[in-house]
Amino acid sequence: MSDLYSECLVKKEPTAKDAAVKYGLIVLIVLCAAAGLFLLPIFLIGAVALGIAAYFIIPGTDLEYEYLFVNGELDIDKIMAKSKRKKAKTVDLTEADLIAPLDSHRLDYYNGNSQIKVYDYSSGNSGHKRFAAIIREEGQACKLIFEPDEIMANAIKKSAPGKVFLD
Repeated sequence: MSDLYSECLVKKEPTAKDAAVKYGLIVLIVLCAAAGLFLLPIFLIGAVALGIAAYFIIPGTDLEYEYLFVNGELDIDKIMAKSKRKKAKTVDLTEADLIAPLDSHRLDYYNGNSQIKVYDYSSGNSGHKRFAAIIREEGQACKLIFEPDEIMANAIKKSAPGKVFLD
């Protein structure tokens, strides 16, 4: 029997919050450095501390998600600034309750539930076809939002045909 295998890379679109964090930190660093040069040298320490914080925070605003689907298991990796990779989630989609497009009527029950935990590993663009997988985590229902390409969506459908809807 051949393996069901597919991989896909999705770039998260920057939000206004990402831009505010990125440019806000840069402005604060410049202001502290200027204040340190012209007013009190102690502000230079603040500029250095903000620079170190920016080194760790700014790459988190440039995200890509890589999906790897093999025989019913979906691995999601988060790639920050095209240099650091971190495993975000591994899910056995054959054990999911339901997988359907995010705007599908099949998810109405889960969309109305304010207690459900949501993991969003998609581009965030509502114009793209995003899917939601309802999974169980520690006995609680969770909604995993992801954005597979057509090949991966068909592979997921083949692995669990009764639970996956491509409408």
